[in-house]
Amino acid sequence: MEDYAEEFRTPPVTLISLVGCPELHPTISTYLHSEQPPINTLALPDFSKISVLGRTHKETADSGQPGGILKRDWLLKHRIKVPAVVATLFSSDQVAGDPAQWLQVCTDLENLKIVLRGRNIKLVVVVVQSTDKDEVTEDRMIALRKRAEVDSKYHLIFIQNDASELKQSLKRLGSALAELANIYYRDEGRRIKTRIEKKNFNFIELNIRYCFKVAVYAEFRRDWVEALRFYEDAYRALREMVGTSTRLPAIQRLVEIKTVVELLHFKISTLLLHGGKVIEAVMWFRQHIASYKTLVGAPEVVFLHWDWMSRQYLVFAELLETSAATIPGNASLILGTSEKPSTEWEFHPAYYYELAAHYMREKRCCLEVALSASETSKRIESSSESVIQSVFVGQFARLLEQGEAFVMQILTDAEYVQYALAEGKRFQDSYEIIALLKKSFESYDNLNARRMASYCGNQMAREYFTLGEFGNAKNLFDGVVSLYRQEGWITLLWEVLGYLRECSRRLGSVKDFIEFSLEMAALPISSAAESSRCKGEYGPAGPPAFPQREMIHREVFGLVKGEPISTSEEGNCILAITNDEPLHLEIDLISPLRVVLLASVAFHEQVVKPGASISLTLSLLSQLPHSVEIDQLEIQFNQSECNFTIASASKETEVASSVGETVTRLKTAPNLSLVTNKWLRLTFDVISEQSGKLECLSVIAKLGPHLTICCRAESPASMDDLPLWKFEDLVQTFPTKDPALAFSGQKVVQVEEPDPQVDLVLGATGPALVGERFLVPVTVTSKGHAIYSGELKINLVDASGGGLVSPRETEPFSMDSHHVELLGISEPDGEGESQAGMDNIKKVQQSFGLLPIPFIQLGDSWCCKLEIKWNRPKPIMLYVSLGYLPNSEAGAQKVHVHKSIQIEGKTAVVMGHRFMLPYRRHPLLLSKIKLAPDSDHSQSLALNETSILIVSAKNCSDVTLQLMSMSIEMDDDEIGRSCTVQQGGDIPLDNAFLVPGEEFRQVFSVIPELNFPTLAMGTVSLRWSRKFGFEEQSRSSVTATEVLTRHRLPDVNVEMVPLIVSLECPPQAILGSPFTCYVRIRNQTELLQEVKYSLADSQSFVLSGFHNDTIFVLPKSEHILGYKVVPLVSGSQQLPRVTVTSVRYSAELQPSFSASTIFVFPCKPQFMMDDVGSKSLEPIAT
Repeated sequence: MEDYAEEFRTPPVTLISLVGCPELHPTISTYLHSEQPPINTLALPDFSKISVLGRTHKETADSGQPGGILKRDWLLKHRIKVPAVVATLFSSDQVAGDPAQWLQVCTDLENLKIVLRGRNIKLVVVVVQSTDKDEVTEDRMIALRKRAEVDSKYHLIFIQNDASELKQSLKRLGSALAELANIYYRDEGRRIKTRIEKKNFNFIELNIRYCFKVAVYAEFRRDWVEALRFYEDAYRALREMVGTSTRLPAIQRLVEIKTVVELLHFKISTLLLHGGKVIEAVMWFRQHIASYKTLVGAPEVVFLHWDWMSRQYLVFAELLETSAATIPGNASLILGTSEKPSTEWEFHPAYYYELAAHYMREKRCCLEVALSASETSKRIESSSESVIQSVFVGQFARLLEQGEAFVMQILTDAEYVQYALAEGKRFQDSYEIIALLKKSFESYDNLNARRMASYCGNQMAREYFTLGEFGNAKNLFDGVVSLYRQEGWITLLWEVLGYLRECSRRLGSVKDFIEFSLEMAALPISSAAESSRCKGEYGPAGPPAFPQREMIHREVFGLVKGEPISTSEEGNCILAITNDEPLHLEIDLISPLRVVLLASVAFHEQVVKPGASISLTLSLLSQLPHSVEIDQLEIQFNQSECNFTIASASKETEVASSVGETVTRLKTAPNLSLVTNKWLRLTFDVISEQSGKLECLSVIAKLGPHLTICCRAESPASMDDLPLWKFEDLVQTFPTKDPALAFSGQKVVQVEEPDPQVDLVLGATGPALVGERFLVPVTVTSKGHAIYSGELKINLVDASGGGLVSPRETEPFSMDSHHVELLGISEPDGEGESQAGMDNIKKVQQSFGLLPIPFIQLGDSWCCKLEIKWNRPKPIMLYVSLGYLPNSEAGAQKVHVHKSIQIEGKTAVVMGHRFMLPYRRHPLLLSKIKLAPDSDHSQSLALNETSILIVSAKNCSDVTLQLMSMSIEMDDDEIGRSCTVQQGGDIPLDNAFLVPGEEFRQVFSVIPELNFPTLAMGTVSLRWSRKFGFEEQSRSSVTATEVLTRHRLPDVNVEMVPLIVSLECPPQAILGSPFTCYVRIRNQTELLQEVKYSLADSQSFVLSGFHNDTIFVLPKSEHILGYKVVPLVSGSQQLPRVTVTSVRYSAELQPSFSASTIFVFPCKPQFMMDDVGSKSLEPIAT
């Protein structure tokens, strides 16, 4: 698409001309360029330059028969030379000046009209004023308009020195120019359409030309529908011209037709894609290719046809790539036909880039044939001199000098052929093909179409190979070959490997050459492939056949034995393997060289004792076409002392002298020859003295003096098949003679540890309690041998499967972030000092500990204690591992002892609290009476009044706890000092034992002293310890540690109470004996309080006094109500209920049921008599 001229690649842009007032041209041009659609300007400073707008002599001359189809410069002329509108700019001084100036204005207008009359160009007259005050007389303006013969709306006033007026003037001028330009292109199109409709032409070339011009004028007007229709009419008319026109020689006539039809096709495709019609564009392209694909032309210029075909696909690919139109999902179904079904690739640029490269290769082949058939190259090179493009699109002519002028001479077909050959020879088509394939490769890769991308990569690599750029070719082939291996395409893989092998040879890479050669020799290609192979290009390796495999096998093993190979056709460089640079190949589990050498290792047992012998079967398989003789095999294990070397019986002495007996053990085998597709099975015994995992890592085969192949060992049970050979018609065999071992054999065996002769004991005294430092004694006792370099490893693991770390992200980091943590390890007394000078440092983390232990003689024991703390109730598993050496000899194997115990972490104490009012004293708390529905339900306390706080502690564990103390710690701030807390009672907690399930309560009195809205009550601190029994304490040798449990009290509200009601009565009464009850109502406010009270009747008592009344309580004083009560019923009875109502606050107070309860004795009890001590107690008869 870049080869097209810009006027063909881009849509036409309206052109107007500005004449006069050159100082305004930049301003007007900038404004017009910013419009949508933009408008180009042709600026003429004065009227002396208007001759460029008129017709030339060449344009007015009648040529009779047309010389071509489309003139090359016609569209460019209308874009940069022929304006649609001319805007004449006259200053107000010129128009309103003296008669001489007015005469000059009239003369300039007349001259301009004469020039424009031949082209029908529209005219706009603009009078430029500095400000709106510089007015020209109306008579002069009318005379100017009549002289210019323009309509009044195209006679404009332009004000330049006022910003707002300038903007309006530019807007008016732009609208007028756009309107007249649209009229001009519409009139020009109608004028030419009239010729088409009347068909007043004798040549089909004129019909094509007229249709093209109408379409271009429609594009100027942005009428895409009409432009598309006339481009299609021109295209169809041009197709009818093929085979009928005799105006030019046959070859050049076809070249011109194809050039013009290519231009028309480009315009049609652009308009279709611009309108979002992707399906229609693809259908049009298919019809375009189908119509002209068979128009090859003369045999000597066939390459021009393929070059033209390549360009069609390239241009359409670029149009699709730059188009913003979306492709519908069912596009391929709509486009496909029964004769030619479509694929989804036709809607992607990659498809067209690929075919463009294909036709470019066809062009290169035909060009090479044409060049080889030409007479002399010198004649071809000289034939392109002085040949240029003609006046018409698609035509060429020779430029001749005649005197002082130049004339164009039409070429003959023979001259044009020589010119085309010279131009074709000048370009390097291979790099153009590579560029096209690269675009296709990248597009397919973006679409995740790996197969198509690999095909393009393969074609690119071939082009690089043809050019001799073997490094670039090898890089591309390396990317392609991986997909072919994965897909199992044997023929394609053979071909690509042949190229890679040849690239490695040309680059002098011995290792790559041998790897690719071995892989090719081991491909599943039998002798039957020779007769059934398809015709085609197979690259430098030749066709895929068994003789080719044998040849490659002999060549590569000849190189291994020391026979050099030439790297180029001249033979100046050779490939060779020398003593200084031996070759080592690696074959892993995914290597393509597994078909060359496959190693299977199977132990006959899964578990073995240290020092015991275990059998191992080594199986080797190769798919090379001929047998391979292995000089020696080295078997490598993860325990290097188990490595050994295998040599054939005939080469035992030679191998022993090369490897040395001190380095590795040598074993012999009757034969080390690998036969095609036949397992070589070797069985040997292996002894391991070290416990743990014994694994066979690799098998190293030595082939020749300088080549070794390291093959990763595989287990028969998990060994994968060879991907390229699993579908071949071969006899399936097992790597071992025992089929059971072939299905279950592993290359790993577990060597057990020696039996430990040490006891490891973990002692625990029941469940652990949250908060305490729980001690776990660990005892190590030597029974069978001494302990050297001992080491204890401690691990804490969550028994329920969760984590030991708190999952709450909002908590800041603290020591309590771990649910359970290992605090430390305490050693026996005095031992820490003895180890201070040694380099044995214990390492303790939250869930892991490491502790070296001292030397322990036979029969002795050693003990330590693990300190573990639970921050949350959680069960854990405690794992303790002891590793030690049974002796001090070098190389002694470590022995391990493992013990574990589950410890349950439980919550020891659950604390609670509640607030109570003093007995028979009730303050009026307004916050409780007027409680809003959405307010908080926090506790409220009365200011300067005593409240009772009861704190409870319940033992939730299974052990007895000893309570040390319980106290409340207030915050050390103003709020914390605003409250007095006293402990009730004088009983110490030293001997307070709390058995499982028992609850302990402590009473505190709270007196708020300052009126704060919210009062922090502080934290309850309970100190306790575990109570050990005598047997437990003597057995575990542990002492109880003190634990601090905290309980945060909630914040309370403090408020000033207006009234306090107290009930005073004796604690007990005697049946029938009257007593007095008092109700004290205290007013704590500065206001007079109106109080209503009522006394309810009761069946158990007879009372005297007012039952209902209203009283007034003075400020800061109290009122006492008294009434006589006579009990009528014995037992626990409720006093008559008293209700006190505050009128001001609309609130009432009633003593609670417990405060109103009194016990009535049937008679006066003995303990109430005056002289109790003088009477002796009488026994009670039973």
